[in-house]
Amino acid sequence: MPLSEQEQRLLDEMERHLLHNDADIVSAPSGDRVISYRNLVYGAVLLLVGIGALVAGVAAGGQLGPIVSIIVGVIGFAAMLTGVILAATPTRRSGPPSPAKGATPRTPQSSSSFMDRMNDRWDRRQDGR
Repeated sequence: MPLSEQEQRLLDEMERHLLHNDADIVSAPSGDRVISYRNLVYGAVLLLVGIGALVAGVAAGGQLGPIVSIIVGVIGFAAMLTGVILAATPTRRSGPPSPAKGATPRTPQSSSSFMDRMNDRWDRRQDGR
């Protein structure tokens, strides 16, 4: 069943509004603070290690004794908390590193990360370029 003219206009308006708001969300980490993908990966790994330590402390509680079990559980919880904080905290954007003497400068294409290139492509596509 086709949409009426009013429904079609409303749908077009909603799409334009959604595209405008999505562009705001994508560009939200502005200024000198950005999410570091390296810290995100390290934080996720540390979170998984913490979960493993917590489970190991609970599972080995009867064999190792209650004090050791509590200590392993607290260490696992601290690792999980540190991993989440590391993954969620944005880092300060530093200026471009200066090349060492005798080093060949890299092209801007090769120095940008995969996600930066994808974000640039998305922005160009949304701008109609």
